[in-house]
Amino acid sequence: MLSGARPGFGNTISHSHRRTSRRFNPNIQSKRYWLPSEGRHVRLRLSTKGIKTVDTIGVEAAVARIRARGVKV
Repeated sequence: MLSGARPGFGNTISHSHRRTSRRFNPNIQSKRYWLPSEGRHVRLRLSTKGIKTVDTIGVEAAVARIRARGVKV
């Protein structure tokens, strides 16, 4: 929700050097935060980098950024 992390794509290369398609999925976690301005909890789906960003900038600023992207919280 915060960082916009999406899967990356690449190839798995076997011992014989045959290439097959694969996905690199982001480490998405669901985390619940207390939002003091609204007096309620919000559940956010964040990558681990997004969780660290929330710890740095605060929940209020993070929710404001998510809402600015047009996502309902």
